[in-house]
Amino acid sequence: MKLQTQLPLQKEDHQIDYNSRLLLLGSCFATHIGQKLDYFRFQSVQNPFGILFQPLAIEKLVVRALGKLYYTGHDVFFLNGRWHCFDAHSSLSDASKEVLLQKLNDGLDHTREQLTHSTHIIITLGTAWVYRKRDTDNLVANCHKVPQQQFTKEILSIKEIKRSLETLGKQIMKVNANAKIMLTVSPVRHLKDGFVANQQSKSHLIAAIHAVLAPNAEHGLSAYFPSYELMMDELRDYRFYDSDMVHPNQLAIAYIWEKFKHVYISEPSQDIMQKVDAVQKGLLHRPFNPESEPYKKHLASVRKKIIELQRIHPFIEFTTQD
Repeated sequence: MKLQTQLPLQKEDHQIDYNSRLLLLGSCFATHIGQKLDYFRFQSVQNPFGILFQPLAIEKLVVRALGKLYYTGHDVFFLNGRWHCFDAHSSLSDASKEVLLQKLNDGLDHTREQLTHSTHIIITLGTAWVYRKRDTDNLVANCHKVPQQQFTKEILSIKEIKRSLETLGKQIMKVNANAKIMLTVSPVRHLKDGFVANQQSKSHLIAAIHAVLAPNAEHGLSAYFPSYELMMDELRDYRFYDSDMVHPNQLAIAYIWEKFKHVYISEPSQDIMQKVDAVQKGLLHRPFNPESEPYKKHLASVRKKIIELQRIHPFIEFTTQD
């Protein structure tokens, strides 16, 4: 008896292994998968500018990073006791103008480094709805709680999203022709836009992605991972949602991660992941008596596993107990 419709997924070419370098940009899915990759100690970087929801914001980050278009005091503003930048997530905002500018420009350098040297780049689109600042006519990545009347809201057309993705891909290919760029759509519904408008938004993103995907194209965009489809179809029950009934819960994230692992991560690397997982769980163990012989033996066993992993992959590091 089948109690679930399942998406047919096959292993992709250009598998991820422990020698791969990964950059994840975009919406919440990038954060969730990035956290999994970090837990298993892959060489990955996620969202140097924080979460970016819409495609033009991601494109702007890539273009500025590769063009070394650094931020100055004219690009930031003060509101509610903190300095902000419309191009970045509020997680970068700071009480100091100089510190924010340093974060922004360090983020550009970090992004450029990763774009230039990453073997795999994963881009997650969250929404096609965008906000435009009335006085400058510029689109923003984050409104930072600036009064809503200062913005107009509009939806990007399929053509605009497609053009943005092509530009983004071509920019990356100029500096890193061997990078494998994978696109996906965030499974998080943006219900503040309304149920119908959210579906319209996701439809524009999905249609644009499939319009741009092409093997051997000069923009390098040739792979799509169906995270949105997995959530909407295989995980359609509300038991897979967080208490807000919008965000996937930990069970759903783990499920989608398993699908991602099946499609993109090489079999030999999955063996190493099991060893990393054993170390991570060993480090989380909290004894009743830290001075007991059994616990000292436990720590010695964990350290031995770490040494064995680092002998093969020296970049793998853990936070160990003293």
